[in-house]
Amino acid sequence: MEKSLKSSAINYGLYLGLFLASVTILAYAIQIELLTQWWLGIIMLIVIIGFGIFSTSKSKKMLNGFLTFKEAFSSYFITVAIGVLISMLVSIILFNFIDPDAAITLKEKMIEKTAEMMQNFGAPEDAIADTITKMEEQEGQFEIVSQLKSNAFYLVFHAVIGLIVAAIMKKANPDA
Repeated sequence: MEKSLKSSAINYGLYLGLFLASVTILAYAIQIELLTQWWLGIIMLIVIIGFGIFSTSKSKKMLNGFLTFKEAFSSYFITVAIGVLISMLVSIILFNFIDPDAAITLKEKMIEKTAEMMQNFGAPEDAIADTITKMEEQEGQFEIVSQLKSNAFYLVFHAVIGLIVAAIMKKANPDA
């Protein structure tokens, strides 16, 4: 992969990371409960995929409309990986060093939301109580090890998306 393609993907990854970190910090500063909203997670997922696709598209334009599968995947994955890793680092710093009590508050809010959602779906009280107990016993999702594990799985998920995007965006150069 050409150096300019890598640097382009890195730049878009930095922009994505800045965006994701900004959303986390703004939600923390404005109303921490925003971080428990399902719709915010969906918006973030769409933005991440959008940045990856945009980066891949820009790489294709840089190569005059031709892009190998490897170059397409690399453009997507480098962008997403850098953005997600920056976001994870900000979350680790914020919820483990700056304000560990915020992580506890978020866990409590997530437990409340889960119980409320299960009640709305008509789940039996026993199932709700079991779920709440399990959630309370789990290690915090903002602890460093939990962040590393969840982001590893998240990157695997995005690698699969990246493979799909690369398959769609690749275009062989007939002159090569």
